[in-house]
Amino acid sequence: MEKNRKAKLEAYQKKLAGLTFLDPACGSGNFLTETYISLRRLENEVISELNRGQIVMDFGNPIKISIGQFYGIEINDFAVTVAKTALWIAESQMMKETEDVVHMSLDFLPLKSYANITAGNALRLDWPKTDYIMGNPPFVGYTYQTVEQKEDLQSVADGVGKNIDYVTGWYFKAAQLMQDTNIRTAFVSTNSITQGEQVAEVWKPLYDRFGVHIDFAHRTFRWDSEASLKAQVHCVIVGFSIANNSKAKILYTSGRPQTVENINAYLLNAPSIFVERKATPLCAVPAMSKGSQPTDGGNLIIRAEDYDDFCKHTPAATKYIRPFLGADEFLNGKKRYCLWLQGISPQELKEMPAVVDRVHAVKDFRLKSKKEATRKWADMPTLFTENRQPTSPYIAIPEVSSGNRRYIPIGFLSADVICSNKIQLVPNAGLYHFGILMSNVHMAWMRAVCGRLKSDYDYSANIVYNNFPWPLPSTEQQGKIELTAQAILDARALYPDSSLADLYDETIMPPELRKAHQDNDRAVMRAYGFKPGEMTESACVAELMKMYQKLTKE
Repeated sequence: MEKNRKAKLEAYQKKLAGLTFLDPACGSGNFLTETYISLRRLENEVISELNRGQIVMDFGNPIKISIGQFYGIEINDFAVTVAKTALWIAESQMMKETEDVVHMSLDFLPLKSYANITAGNALRLDWPKTDYIMGNPPFVGYTYQTVEQKEDLQSVADGVGKNIDYVTGWYFKAAQLMQDTNIRTAFVSTNSITQGEQVAEVWKPLYDRFGVHIDFAHRTFRWDSEASLKAQVHCVIVGFSIANNSKAKILYTSGRPQTVENINAYLLNAPSIFVERKATPLCAVPAMSKGSQPTDGGNLIIRAEDYDDFCKHTPAATKYIRPFLGADEFLNGKKRYCLWLQGISPQELKEMPAVVDRVHAVKDFRLKSKKEATRKWADMPTLFTENRQPTSPYIAIPEVSSGNRRYIPIGFLSADVICSNKIQLVPNAGLYHFGILMSNVHMAWMRAVCGRLKSDYDYSANIVYNNFPWPLPSTEQQGKIELTAQAILDARALYPDSSLADLYDETIMPPELRKAHQDNDRAVMRAYGFKPGEMTESACVAELMKMYQKLTKE
């Protein structure tokens, strides 16, 4: 029995000593040193068990694990030196812990050992084949990438969508290396690659080209910097591989683990589908579009503080002034106006010198543009360059709103209220559509597939609205939803002095409004055949994704 026990311990130590690790964006070596320390502590437990607290009389080195098992790539020369030094320090630290285990001094000079840290651009170098790949590659959004970084991305992810985060390069490079191997990879990444358009752009090729699957993941969490500016990055952790994995899939949310059947690229326990850009709605519902855009250098816009003075000096212009709302004005009840000069005659315009001055300024602004399309609009300086204004009441949805809200504030606006391109519009929509869009079902879908700006929701027509699977309610169910939708509007009307942002603050939401939403949520869930009170949000999204999958195959 004792001999068998010793053989198993020695085999386990040998296994630990045979494992290899790569961090292809290792920085100062934190991931490598922490992994080394963890392995050495496991080894120290083995050594302790083998020696049962006795002084080791064999003068051979009981340590089998070395920093030679750890590899890193880092583009910054100074960080490479720091990483090597950190591994040497970790090796010395763990040597001391081993000495405490065996109760004797061990002859060791850390600087004799070799640290496999390479200086260079990881997306341009060949990676060593190791058992595990790990790390937190750089987060650089498309807008902020240099020309060289864009070229780096295309060198490893040729043909993949261009509006992708720089971190994607490490995923593709790892996938290429993992082919026909048992290598496992886990990266800390910006959450952008698991949200919005990037999911299909990044993960669909990884699944289709390489056969990647996600083994475990941690959903979005906030990583607070220790720097004085306290920068906040919203991250995910994704463990993935190509080789078969018989182990249970674990999905973490706020540190809580859950064993699940599947983890898709949205980090949900749902089918592995990809919600791609769609120009028209998947179901038979009114189309959505962005609001209108002036491209005017601000010359057709009248600020709230200038409104009274402008109207006083140019009263004839009043008939051409409209409320002009972006997301901020819509949500926070702020005032802003625009000159909506549709149909104005040249004679009327000439009688308003202040307006003429603004129109001339619009023309000059557009003529100086680098875009040919904008320069062409200099010939029509009285008009918005993009006019999508409905001619009847419409539903308005802010493009970006706080991720702290359970519901995105959505509202009806009259045709004389002009919305900017920062608001999504749904003309020809009624109470039924409003009720569905304001429901917890739609909000669950939105949270799962929308893009994010930091933690804020980034609502789009092409991803969220056009791909949303609508229910097929009975006449009775549709009538019920219309009633509950109206009740939401009635509850808001009880508080005319409050902005939508105030009404939808989760802490101070009025009880009448919350109850109206709860009633609407139940009505909508029943229309889908879901059981109110029994279905979690993740289960709801899983069902919606099954509906989406079925609808897209029809």
